[in-house]
Amino acid sequence: MLDPSAPQLVVNSRTLYFSWLPADPDAVSALVPAGLRPRPDRQVFMNQYVVDDASQTSGFGAYSLTYLGVSLVGVDAPGGESPGGWWTHYVASSDRVREYAAARGAPAGRGRTTIGSDGGFLVAETEIDGVPVIRARCEVGDAGRTVSSGHHRYFTARGGRLLNAVYPYVAEPVTPFVIESVEFLAPAHPIYALRPENPLTIAFGFYAPRASFAYPGGLTEHRADAELVGAGAAHQVPARRAASGLPSGS
Repeated sequence: MLDPSAPQLVVNSRTLYFSWLPADPDAVSALVPAGLRPRPDRQVFMNQYVVDDASQTSGFGAYSLTYLGVSLVGVDAPGGESPGGWWTHYVASSDRVREYAAARGAPAGRGRTTIGSDGGFLVAETEIDGVPVIRARCEVGDAGRTVSSGHHRYFTARGGRLLNAVYPYVAEPVTPFVIESVEFLAPAHPIYALRPENPLTIAFGFYAPRASFAYPGGLTEHRADAELVGAGAAHQVPARRAASGLPSGS
């Protein structure tokens, strides 16, 4: 098992990262623990990514992962351009990654993420226990000279304590980029509570064939009465982005 206090680096992952407004804001709010506050619009974020080769990581090996969560107010990442996020689901294909993340408080479960193409569209699909639960279809172009970089702050819970850490990233987004549909395929699964409204409202997003990031070496305990940074700015968005108003299929 990897030491959960050790930092880890991932380079050049294939990454689809975006957020939406949910179909059931009350169900989303119910997933956020006391001591944290969701955004007024109850924005949900999701990152689906694939690391194709062990040489792209400092210790994880090759793996795929999807995490989802709820955007927060009052706990922004450094710079105030990206709000903190509470991880509600964390689905990884690797035992090593799941153990590392669970030791840091992430709600880590077994699953697989694939990113491929179908009829000219990029398709990212997440499976849990062999059952497809989320499928996103996007129109994507080529990566240019635009680079998006910054930090995210993610929250977890362990031993009755709220924890958080700041995760730096650098990504090379493509253009054009349009989310065509987001389908939540398993109504009986708890993840269905995060499904998007219909018609689909995308808040931000990008696809990057090369996205790099780090898991920091430590976690900080969050006190509910301690204000960190800002009060709910939107997620940092790459210089080029697109949003689709097409139905979600949820």
